Amino acid sequence: MNEMLTHARPILDDITDSTLLSGKAFLDGAWTEASDGASRGVSNPADDSELGQVACLTADDAARAAKAAQAAWPAWAHTLPQERTAILRRWFELMLENREDLARIMTAEQGKPISESRGEIDYAAAFLEFYAEEARRPNIEGVTSHLPDAEVEIWREPVGVAALITPWNFPSAMLTRKAAAALAAGCTVVAHPSIETPYSALALAELARRAGMPDGVFNVITGDAPTIVGAWMNDPRIRAVSFTGSTEVGRLLYRQGADTIKRLVLELGGHAPFVVFADADMDRAVDEAIKAKFATSGQDCLGANRFLIERSVYDAFCGAFTDRTRALSVGAGIDDPDIGPLMNEKALAKQQAHVDDALERGAKLLCGGGRHDAGDLFFQPTVLADVPADAKIMHEETFGPVAAIAPFDSEDEAIRRANDTEFGLVAYLHTQDPRRIYRASRAMRFGMVAVNRTKVTGAPIPFGGMKQSGLGREGSRLGLEAFTEVKYVCRDWA
Repeated sequence: MNEMLTHARPILDDITDSTLLSGKAFLDGAWTEASDGASRGVSNPADDSELGQVACLTADDAARAAKAAQAAWPAWAHTLPQERTAILRRWFELMLENREDLARIMTAEQGKPISESRGEIDYAAAFLEFYAEEARRPNIEGVTSHLPDAEVEIWREPVGVAALITPWNFPSAMLTRKAAAALAAGCTVVAHPSIETPYSALALAELARRAGMPDGVFNVITGDAPTIVGAWMNDPRIRAVSFTGSTEVGRLLYRQGADTIKRLVLELGGHAPFVVFADADMDRAVDEAIKAKFATSGQDCLGANRFLIERSVYDAFCGAFTDRTRALSVGAGIDDPDIGPLMNEKALAKQQAHVDDALERGAKLLCGGGRHDAGDLFFQPTVLADVPADAKIMHEETFGPVAAIAPFDSEDEAIRRANDTEFGLVAYLHTQDPRRIYRASRAMRFGMVAVNRTKVTGAPIPFGGMKQSGLGREGSRLGLEAFTEVKYVCRDWA
């Protein structure tokens, strides 16, 4: 049985099931402290109150987790698909049964508004449900033999142990999106959640245990990323790595994985353009722009960073968007505002740096522009207009509640400026011209294009980007590919 946090603040007082709160890692079916006894505090970003201490495991502990997962892999790989389906399905059901507790834990450690946390739990659970069904049918491909008297088969087999490294902004969904696919494929898992938001992952480990996950199959190893992940990148037992985070760290993992030729799925940074043409439904475009910019307080790789608006409707869009932005509420996530705190001081400093740089280069401040008096980690929802192309915010991911707007004069210019980035995760397009929708969707160099809407993600779709936004896809059947090997068998009975 895992231990309840001993320093939980009032935000967690209403948790129904205290056994979902643990300060220990989950290794080989047991709640485990660091071998050297080290731990680290986790804080509520809304008020900097300490939620508790979480074990900081060592590199040796990380190696023990890899060893346990490797030992558990043969049995899990040969478990009947319907048995893996049953476990994943039960895990899904347990997530929904504990939805409110899981949401409160997330808001406590991450800060996002409680309604968004509830939505993330639903989103995270959907991956378990989806891959519970996919676990039944990994081998559905065939090929007609090209040789006389030979039978040809193509099999998909699990690669082995998969290391999953997840970020702080979506601490539940990023774990289930990766783990459900890996487990459905027959891989075992060692997962490392962000040290800033470990409790959501540990709560999911407890629910996986209750769902009947065998010992060693699903492990959650807490601690400092360089220590834990560094050990895994050098470990030949780790055959696949799935990472969500910054492009800078993604490049590092790419290099580190070379010596052992690891499978890599990298979901990295974004710099999404939000392009509005004059023929768009303007009310809808503004509504969707608010969603695309300010969900998760702007701390979302899918968040719109650059708003490119056709000049004839530029002033109207800026006015309506600024009015809506001024009306956004700001406060502690448990009170369910529109905007919660940012994750840390570094994130807050980046908002200010981008605002100051844009203003120095001639941009206009329409609202916001600095820290919010709600607390140390709150930033005002901010709108910048006439932002020049050389401003940092037009090239760097802001990851916060600051919107940068600039006009354009032609379709060619809009597409050129939208594509003028090293990133290629998602682009947003608003127009009612079906021919332009086709042309622009084809021309935009992004892995996902949202047309006249913002929400596009979900378990059945392939999530991922082009260029330096990453490698591979998560979700859908394509999400199984990184966790499976293709084996070709050519058989002659003679």
